[in-house]
Amino acid sequence: MEGESKKTARSDLDEAALYFHKHPRPGKLEIQATKPLGNQRDLALAYSPGVAAPCLEIRDDPATAADYTARANLVGVVTNGSAVLGLGNIGPLASKPVMEGKAVLFKKFAGIDVFDIEIDAPG
Repeated sequence: MEGESKKTARSDLDEAALYFHKHPRPGKLEIQATKPLGNQRDLALAYSPGVAAPCLEIRDDPATAADYTARANLVGVVTNGSAVLGLGNIGPLASKPVMEGKAVLFKKFAGIDVFDIEIDAPG
């Protein structure tokens, strides 16, 4: 019928999952600094002007990127949401909880950091 919601009755598991994903803070991921950022010097080392030194080292020797950045322990999980688990083509935004879930599994069981990237582009 026109104007009716497509939502169906939610199970107890559905309700628990929605609460889990929303509270106490939405989502399952956060980014934390690996270096202290407690004072002006720390900030100058982390960004400008200090960041230039590792940039130039990497320019001169690309293999050092793993020494100066998170690159050696970082992967991207990328989707356009066109083939998500048993959900099918749900689009990039709706696929974000699944991608966050993959990211936390990588972190929990392999210690690997993940950026999830959802792209609004056809497959």
